[in-house]
Amino acid sequence: MPKHMLRPQGDFPAAGLIRRLAAIFYDFLLSIALLMVVTLIYKGVQMAIIGEARLHQLSDAGALDGDPLLSSLLLLSLFAFFAKFWTHNGQTLGMQVWGVRIQNADGSAVSLWQALLRFVVAIASWLACGLGFLWILWDKDKRSWHDIYSESRVVQLPKHAHRPGKS
Repeated sequence: MPKHMLRPQGDFPAAGLIRRLAAIFYDFLLSIALLMVVTLIYKGVQMAIIGEARLHQLSDAGALDGDPLLSSLLLLSLFAFFAKFWTHNGQTLGMQVWGVRIQNADGSAVSLWQALLRFVVAIASWLACGLGFLWILWDKDKRSWHDIYSESRVVQLPKHAHRPGKS
């Protein structure tokens, strides 16, 4: 399968920690909205299947706390959100706003496997009190743990290239 080359092409510098965190915050807000919509749809389907009264009974009894199906759907939805953007044009919406992009060393888009590695290791980075993200400050190539493990890099695009469709 041929590699999907991202545009614009060039030798771009590594993105710094502040710019990455700004993009992460933007994407965090979008992720919260996505999780709310998925939960709303899930609860709507659940209510249609078992009924509103029974759903209230289960909720009051605590039987719906920690619903593994909902948790799995939420995690899968988050991964699908990031994987689609990362493998398609290398940028989530927050990354587009802040002018950063995920790519391979040759300027191609990351694969689905690389996206999965990034996603899982980024979660571990947050669980380690953000150490995986702060690693950028010590790494000579400004790589985070998920950059290293997925063999990808986050670059800062030139200002005229931030918006999709521009070259």
